Amino acid sequence: MEEVNQSVVSEFIFQGLCTSQELQLLLLLPFSTLYLMTVVGNLFVVILIITDHRLHSPMYFLLANLSFIDFCLSSVTTPKLTTDLLKHIKTISFGGCMSQILCVHFFGGGEMVLLVTMAYDRYVAICRPLHYTSIMDRQKCIWLVLISWIIGFVHAMSQLILILELPFCGPRVIDSFFCDIPLVMKLACINTDNLGIVINADSGVLATTCFILLLISYTYILLTVKLHSKDGSSKALSTCTSHIIVVVLFFGPCIFIYLWPVSITWVDKFLAVFYTVITPLLNPAIYTLRNKDIKNAIKMLKNNRKSM
Repeated sequence: MEEVNQSVVSEFIFQGLCTSQELQLLLLLPFSTLYLMTVVGNLFVVILIITDHRLHSPMYFLLANLSFIDFCLSSVTTPKLTTDLLKHIKTISFGGCMSQILCVHFFGGGEMVLLVTMAYDRYVAICRPLHYTSIMDRQKCIWLVLISWIIGFVHAMSQLILILELPFCGPRVIDSFFCDIPLVMKLACINTDNLGIVINADSGVLATTCFILLLISYTYILLTVKLHSKDGSSKALSTCTSHIIVVVLFFGPCIFIYLWPVSITWVDKFLAVFYTVITPLLNPAIYTLRNKDIKNAIKMLKNNRKSM
């Protein structure tokens, strides 16, 4: 009996960021530098928060998890992108392609929910400060982070299962630098219009729901600060501004890619680079440059090293 939905494509070929070999070589150093800065920046934030007891609060616990997710998200695509800049033919195995899809949606979905959790933390801290320690206790923080990872995993698996059901028998060229679901679906041997609607709806609903919850949360927080808070309002506004910048930088490209009806190749590539390479680097920079507690912890670390 003939097997159904058996993939006869063992590997895919990336077209990469551009076709010019000279330009790709010029991009090698910038992307290598960006990835190194992303790894060092995010892991530094994680280690700093773990080792400095003054940063052992719910907000910084969530921030450490955000930095770790950003490190993981960048590591899914950027190392492969960087090494492919040296290659004329850029290939990835079928299993590697499916792994990229799983990991990108796992970490991306988890980060969306984690950003909502961080907004909830700021809401409790600013709008209900007297009850903050009882509401955001250690156990609840751990559960909120676990829920973000679980939702990210369920979202990623739901996407992967639908893709694995497709038969791939050629062509095998992906016009990108990593395996993104809309581009991989185009290579299936069957019509995927209806499946594309389901998959985009899945990603779109998660991204849009989280984004709307974030808008509502930060609007309520900012109104509360403006109407009621006098002492410490500047610190609250500074913290919320950092969070809002991160939210816009992360959600903007995702919502555009999955909900915008018109696909423009160079725009999609730019946005893909932005949320997989640039945003994971900007997040620790935004939080460290605008956060007094983090900057003080860094100064104390420098002073301790000088005194040794």
